Amino acid sequence: MVACQKELALTAPDPLPVDPSAALIGGCWVCLPRGLSGPGTDHDPAWCAAVIMRAGKLVEQRVIMGVAAAPYVPGLMALRLGRPMEDAVRALSSRLDVLVLDATAADHPRRAGLALHLGAELGVATVGVTHRPLVASGEWPSDRRGAMSPLRIGDSVVGCWLRTQPGVRPLAVHPGWRIDLNTAVDVVLSVTSKRRTPEPLRRAREIARRARARQSSSAAPD
Repeated sequence: MVACQKELALTAPDPLPVDPSAALIGGCWVCLPRGLSGPGTDHDPAWCAAVIMRAGKLVEQRVIMGVAAAPYVPGLMALRLGRPMEDAVRALSSRLDVLVLDATAADHPRRAGLALHLGAELGVATVGVTHRPLVASGEWPSDRRGAMSPLRIGDSVVGCWLRTQPGVRPLAVHPGWRIDLNTAVDVVLSVTSKRRTPEPLRRAREIARRARARQSSSAAPD
């Protein structure tokens, strides 16, 4: 996995054209069991949901139950959760134009986080959205919707802080596979009109959590 990440970090294919107003924008989220402690195991249950939205409307949703493929190791999230996320996205009947997920890309010790890795595996443009950067740093932008400021590792810009709503904490946006930073920002702004979190990501998180709750309820003793 480390060798694969180093190779991905050196790969620079041309960005794909994405028109957020007409694109099929996906979101993907994985839930693990409540109460896990430590790094977990390579057989932890994982509920993974993927959705497609277009122009603010839900087009399709899928949820699968799989297993984490490895314990948690910093910088190797793709090894633990990459497979169930890939399976959930491939279960969708339509091909995405861009996928939004809770992961980094070049903001990573080896410059190849899960947002980059999953996009390369799927052949889909990806945007990572996280609450905070992993390795990069930068000052917050001004307090207005759409304000952005760079996230840097050394002299390299690897993402940005983006204010999706005034008065709330900005999000860290990570351009992943075959997408540039400005387009990644346009995609995120197009799906955050009412809430801080991008709507496809919020929907996928909600669906995955409901699936986990149903499974937990059915497994509870009478």
